[in-house]
Amino acid sequence: MSGKREKADSMRDSNKTKDIQATIDGGTALARAVALHLEGKGKEALRELDRAVESGDPPREVYSAKGHIQFELELYEEAVKSYESLIGLDPNSTSAYFNLAVCQEKLGRWNEAASNFQRALSSDPKRMDAKLGLGICLLHTRSAEKALECFDACLGKTPNEETPLFGKAVALELLGRYDESLELYRQIIEANPNAEEPMANIVHIGMRKGDTALVRDMSEKLLTLRPFSQAALEGLAWCAFAAEDYEAASKYCAKLVELTPEHFERWYNLGVAYQKLSKHDQAEKAYVEAARLKPEHPQTWANLGVVRQNLGNPKGARESYESALRLKSDTPEVLSNLAGLLEEQGQTAEAEEMYGRLLHKNPEWDDAWFRLGYLQLTRGDAMNAIQAFERCIAKRKDWLEALINLGLGYKQIGENEKSIRSFEAALAVKADSVEAMRGLAALAIERQDHPKALDLQGKLIDLGERTPELFYNTGLLLQKQGHVDDAVSLYREALGLRPNFPEALLNLGHALKLQGRAEEARSCWRQALEMKPELAQGYFGD
Repeated sequence: MSGKREKADSMRDSNKTKDIQATIDGGTALARAVALHLEGKGKEALRELDRAVESGDPPREVYSAKGHIQFELELYEEAVKSYESLIGLDPNSTSAYFNLAVCQEKLGRWNEAASNFQRALSSDPKRMDAKLGLGICLLHTRSAEKALECFDACLGKTPNEETPLFGKAVALELLGRYDESLELYRQIIEANPNAEEPMANIVHIGMRKGDTALVRDMSEKLLTLRPFSQAALEGLAWCAFAAEDYEAASKYCAKLVELTPEHFERWYNLGVAYQKLSKHDQAEKAYVEAARLKPEHPQTWANLGVVRQNLGNPKGARESYESALRLKSDTPEVLSNLAGLLEEQGQTAEAEEMYGRLLHKNPEWDDAWFRLGYLQLTRGDAMNAIQAFERCIAKRKDWLEALINLGLGYKQIGENEKSIRSFEAALAVKADSVEAMRGLAALAIERQDHPKALDLQGKLIDLGERTPELFYNTGLLLQKQGHVDDAVSLYREALGLRPNFPEALLNLGHALKLQGRAEEARSCWRQALEMKPELAQGYFGD
């Protein structure tokens, strides 16, 4: 019995095939197209339909069939033309407007698609598939409020259908109503645990809300479903940056650029991660790629300049900073970095000009005032340097280095009282400031205040200062006060640090003579004169 039934089925299939073949061989072009389509021969069916119009087949049916097959073959541009031709023949065809809209939607022609979904709805307001399509188009044109109305209408008919639920969640997300959006995404995932798009969108909402726990949890779930999910990798990279775990961030970003090698932001973020890890070689490569993809992004060039400066490539660093400034001429950080680079390279005039350019637009940039003042002081422009350091101290009264340099500036123009006040203010900030004590000691010597100078220089020695000049100057003061033995010791300390110190040898000779050690004194004088013959000028005057 079973064998007879199988034989009958086989005969029916055979007869059906023969019928189709007969239609193909002898029917109208439209009929042949239908038969070919039934056999899965879509392209051959389209060729028959092209002949069908010429052979007198009903054009409405022909264009409808062409649009249908072209859509199946993903020939959306051609399908659009077919449905437009159909509408030209039948302007009231609701289905033609709907099908045209679907094809335009596939092509990303959202405004045109929305208009045609709207036309379909004007003929049939209850058509929910058109309402859904309209909602999707409105999302893409950022008309979230109107899209929300469409999805609500669909959900009124089918409350648990995933597509309108997802559309509504996206609309709420675009409107910034994140909590409502999250609730719907979670509802979708509860019904469909493999729904990747809602998970990806939850990751993005979590990033906007700064919720690292949410981002990490959903990214890890998404990664188990799709090991190379870009949304999941982005989420985990974001969490790593938030936790300042730059090693992890660099790994996630490296995977992302491997998946999307033409993605600017991912190369840029990889550069940032490597830069934070002081992996300057790798950071440079990442920033170079980012700059290739988006050469108009000034911060990429600025960061590349910093990295190249750290790599000891001043020429490359300067070129990068200058590229950043061509794009955004008044960026204070870049101006400051370039000025610092020029200063490092000994190009002090250019550095000074750059600090001036920075301060012209950013007068509150205190560090630039300090560096400008330092350069001015170094080249002897004490008056302008004083103004710069005064501005620094006006902002920060306890700025030790500014107080010391202000003291040096006043000393340079002979304003000794103001210089003393500045150095004393520095000592009030840091009682063991070597630079402030050194400045006060020099001023005390100029004023012939030998006890004060001696006290300060003694403190410097106690603080561990060991310079030939300090030992020599302290020795001179001690010798003038009659402490010859101590003076001899300090001259010898100075010579131990700098054997070719003729002034120290000369005065050591004087001190030794006072001790009655004439032969040693003469030996010191001979050595001093060999090193510096002009010291002989005062010899007979003594």
